[in-house]
Amino acid sequence: MNWSWVLVAVLLSCGGLSWGEDGLDFPEYDGADRVIQLTAKNYKSVMKKYDVMVVYYHEHPGKDHGAQKQFKVEELALELAAQALEDFEDEDIGFGLVDEKKGSVVAKKLGLEEADSVYIFTENEIIEYDGELAADTIVEFIFDVLEDPVEIIENQREVKGFHNLEEDIKLVGYFKSEKSDHFLAYVDAAEEFHPHIKFFATFTPKVAKSLGLKVNEVDFYEPFIDEPRVIPGKPYSEDELEDDIDGEHIIAFAEESDPDGFEFLEILKELAEEHNDNPILSIVWIDPDDFPLLVTYWEKTFDIDLDYPQIGVVDVEDADSVWMDIDHEDDLPSVDELEEWIEDLMSPDQLTLSPSSNLPYPLL
Repeated sequence: MNWSWVLVAVLLSCGGLSWGEDGLDFPEYDGADRVIQLTAKNYKSVMKKYDVMVVYYHEHPGKDHGAQKQFKVEELALELAAQALEDFEDEDIGFGLVDEKKGSVVAKKLGLEEADSVYIFTENEIIEYDGELAADTIVEFIFDVLEDPVEIIENQREVKGFHNLEEDIKLVGYFKSEKSDHFLAYVDAAEEFHPHIKFFATFTPKVAKSLGLKVNEVDFYEPFIDEPRVIPGKPYSEDELEDDIDGEHIIAFAEESDPDGFEFLEILKELAEEHNDNPILSIVWIDPDDFPLLVTYWEKTFDIDLDYPQIGVVDVEDADSVWMDIDHEDDLPSVDELEEWIEDLMSPDQLTLSPSSNLPYPLL
């Protein structure tokens, strides 16, 4: 596995997800088979049949009873999602399976690389889903995929709604019109990050004034940080908005639903707020609960236990890493202790962190 791309997937997958306006009530499974086993003979016709195709590329369960049982649970989740979306009016959405062993030809044709991953095929792109393999989260993510990549803010009520998205990474720009070159470049960049990062725009001068935006200017908002950063470069292409992932990054793992994880996250927020103007200090927060399919990989790669909060410096090219020694029997490290540990790593005789002032998505 190329860890640098895994990191990108993680970074881009940390934005909050939302239900449709009316929500979704999941029915009881009716027993009908809607998930199709894709083979070399049928995959082309099946893929053409649907506007959106959700494909689960899974490991071959073999004769192991535990693996077979787990696969049945995963297949049922897909069946429930398929049933819930069967009558969706806007798009025809299909669900398929590709067995790593039996479907190697199909996997190669479709560009499926990582087993136990869900791939969503739309008209223009392939999006890898690394979230929980559960019906509700899959449907939720598909709804986000189907939304426009850029949401237009037209009035003060929508400005308030924008600011209420405190936990999300978000960008907002002010443009002359939908036909301006700057806006079209912004949309093109948003499509590359969609649906993982929220992009907003306005064409209304009063709205732009309330957001503190100048024409053709884009602001980047970090989660829980009130003051945005202006992203340099006009027009805003994908290259100007995405992070150069070469070098080392500070990574923190913490489960928000866990008491220790929540406390550690609050400590990280305090540290981030104290150093909001520091162009080097940027901590990427990952909640392991959001990426159950990657937990085992991270634990094996970094030799850490994600049942507890962790913070370290990771080289995204080769996964070399240094992790803070946290005694989980004692109190969590304080802001001062974290700050001292990071400063030690950033000293000339230790690791040198890549400047992150132009990061479009540091999480803290």
